[in-house]
Amino acid sequence: MSFVEVTAESHFPIQNLPYGVFSTADNPKQRIGVAIGDYILDISQVAHLFDGPVMRQNQDVLKQSTLNSFMSLGPAAWKETRATLQKILSKDEAVLRDNTELRSRCLIPQNKATMHLPASIGDYTDFYSSISHATNVGTMFRGKENALMPNWKHLPVGYHGRASSVVVSGTPVRRPSGQTRADDTKPPVFGPCKLLDFEMEMAFFVGPANNLGEPISIDKAQDHIFGMVLMNDWSARDIQKWEYVPLGPFLAKNFSTTISPWVVTMEALQPFSIPNSVQDPTPLPYLQHSDPYTFNINLEVALKCEGLSNPAVICKTNYKNMYWTQKQHLAHHTVTGCNVRPGDLMGSGTISGENPESYGSLLELCWKGTKPLDLGNGVTRKFLQDGDEVIMSGYSQGDGYRVGFGQCSGKILPPHVF
Repeated sequence: MSFVEVTAESHFPIQNLPYGVFSTADNPKQRIGVAIGDYILDISQVAHLFDGPVMRQNQDVLKQSTLNSFMSLGPAAWKETRATLQKILSKDEAVLRDNTELRSRCLIPQNKATMHLPASIGDYTDFYSSISHATNVGTMFRGKENALMPNWKHLPVGYHGRASSVVVSGTPVRRPSGQTRADDTKPPVFGPCKLLDFEMEMAFFVGPANNLGEPISIDKAQDHIFGMVLMNDWSARDIQKWEYVPLGPFLAKNFSTTISPWVVTMEALQPFSIPNSVQDPTPLPYLQHSDPYTFNINLEVALKCEGLSNPAVICKTNYKNMYWTQKQHLAHHTVTGCNVRPGDLMGSGTISGENPESYGSLLELCWKGTKPLDLGNGVTRKFLQDGDEVIMSGYSQGDGYRVGFGQCSGKILPPHVF
């Protein structure tokens, strides 16, 4: 228990302690914080308390404006820092609890803070690792017999995304424009995307780097995975349909990717690990691992639209629906010797379950626009309209507490006028 009051429904109990970067009106400097209940612990104000054998020499990383340097330190530093945080926030520890002056400086109400990207993201990669999602999309476009491409069960399919347009939750998203070809008998046209979609994903941040030419082996991959966020990889379906052959997504994805501001550590998620999906055929040896690295994380998507008094929940899914694990993502990504760096972001791909209510995109929920969603009060959707706000949330349920991610939200703005 913490001396900071935390409700059972809060995403941020002492069992979680996720990291983020924030600023306040009276101090615009961006700094590292940890969420606890409705508050943020400003670590820059208490860095001197991190005096364990590892962090004693690395207190300066806690005073920086991004998490990159802290991420680079690796598991020993992460574990020690988490243990110190749980100690100083404990109801039985006096160092903050009984120091009114220090507590007033370092505990900031979340509603008075502005959140920023938690790291400087040098590179961003997106995978395609939910078998239900891949099967649904493949069935729509190629038929049930050819839903999965021949490589899908042999390697985690992915593509390099655009790091510069990754934004933090709450940042508006402008509807993109581009070339589309709705009628295959006519030339393409230019204009605003008409089939704008969300993708319910999660992503992990890379910790320590590897040297160029030196792969990260599957048995060491966990030492390079810092923590996870919610992610919405916005998708312009009509632009993608015309552009993706033969090189894959480009403008359909590069206009925006939204992530939640709080990075939940893998240590906080460890109690919610479950057996990995059965993989048949067995992957090649460099992708094989038996330790559980799949997690029971409840995920939800709601739409806030004009005409609705409350956001309408349209998707309930779970991260346990993933076929490929994060360890496999990282081992595959680096098997060529590709070097990754602290703060690199790697997305899971759309997370869909087997049931229609667990589909993680409008493309699936509305089955390519053939089954409009009834949101109530006469409001329906096939794809996103200007003014719509997509709100994602997620948490793992413990015994009387939740380890959560907060929200990942974005509102659609009208397209640029050319």
